[in-house]
Amino acid sequence: MAEYELLDKYESLRHHFEELQQQITDPEVIADMKRYIKLNQEYKNLQKILEVFKEYKNLVDNIKSGKEILAEESDEELREMAYAEIEMAEEKIPGKETEIKLLLVPSDPEDQKNAILEIRAGTGGDEASIFAGDLFRMYSRFCEKKGWRMEVTNLNEGTAGGFKEIVAKVSGEGVYGILKYESGVHRVQRVPQTEAQGRIHTSAATVAVLPEAGEFDVELKESDIKKDTYCSSGPGGQSVNTTYSAIRLTHLPTGIVVTCQDEKSQIKNLAKAMNELRTRIYNMEYQKYIDEISSKRKTMVSTGDRSAKIRTYNWPQGRVTDHRINLTLYNLQAIINGDIDEIIEKLMIEENAERLKEAEI
Repeated sequence: MAEYELLDKYESLRHHFEELQQQITDPEVIADMKRYIKLNQEYKNLQKILEVFKEYKNLVDNIKSGKEILAEESDEELREMAYAEIEMAEEKIPGKETEIKLLLVPSDPEDQKNAILEIRAGTGGDEASIFAGDLFRMYSRFCEKKGWRMEVTNLNEGTAGGFKEIVAKVSGEGVYGILKYESGVHRVQRVPQTEAQGRIHTSAATVAVLPEAGEFDVELKESDIKKDTYCSSGPGGQSVNTTYSAIRLTHLPTGIVVTCQDEKSQIKNLAKAMNELRTRIYNMEYQKYIDEISSKRKTMVSTGDRSAKIRTYNWPQGRVTDHRINLTLYNLQAIINGDIDEIIEKLMIEENAERLKEAEI
């Protein structure tokens, strides 16, 4: 195998990049919006790969030029500089090669999309609803730190606090690619607010993260959709229970039902509901892909089987355990306040290792 064999891929990728540059400026391609979006995304991804390749190529060139100096120069100062240059470049080369290999492995095509986040109370009665509220606050704070926008589209409050169910759209750069690791059953162990005896109870809430479907991902026919309007319930001011602003959409071919009552305007609720309906239809097909990769990657088992227990939050011990990668952290309060970066980063590292093993680049 040739030294720095990754350089062989550089020229072919650069040539393909130039072809894409021409294609995305072609009027015929621009007129076909679905094709244009796909090519434009490929162009952006390739641009990132080529930027890292250039850094890699510079390191290789530095090693070559350093070796030339050692072969030709007798000046001791120049030779010392060349040795230092070679040593520094050789230290950086392995990391840069790993970075390139990861970029060359086809990633989940949905990673750059926005996401629909659903949290539902599971076993545990009122305590499960309170815990669902804790999870929603955790994700709200995490999204705020990331600079993402979160919009609640539907909620059903618990009788003692929290939520029986809450659905929100999260918008930002690479949202789904980060939040997708949160899908699954989250379990809590603590003394509930509703417990007078001081006994520790175990409750659960289910989190589902779906990639948001784009306008051109799913074609919806008006004849396939049944629309119902009704009065909103819950917090919302004067218009609640007085105007028919809430929307319920039923997709007749699939039986999928979505509701939206977040906005006072029926038109805005309809737009949000249509967006969520499109996403749910899209995810019926996307689930086949998830089922396929979940059998290969333990980091994604939760998404393939949403009944899988992925994480436990133990209040008495201040402990959070992610069962997929046997990770235990003793900073529960920080995590429940939105500091979940370390968990997600370690899940990403594990998945990247699995992706590299699959690809064997």
